[in-house]
Amino acid sequence: MSHTPNELADVFPDNAEALRELKLNDAHFARLAEQHHEVNREIHRIEAEIDAASDDRLEALKKERLHLLDEIAAMLEAAPDAV
Repeated sequence: MSHTPNELADVFPDNAEALRELKLNDAHFARLAEQHHEVNREIHRIEAEIDAASDDRLEALKKERLHLLDEIAAMLEAAPDAV
């Protein structure tokens, strides 16, 4: 398993401009992006064994990240600059 964190630009490489625009112009999207960043970093730190956590905690974080990605993907899909 790779211990490289997956940022939104890595997950949605074809939507870089839409990501940037939504972060700047949509407060809800900006909050979702920040939440994703925080959860993603926490997962990365656990997987890299920098921080300790139970399997249940790691699983809950991964589910939260997926939920955030689903919301972000839906917003990108609806964005005018979506590819």
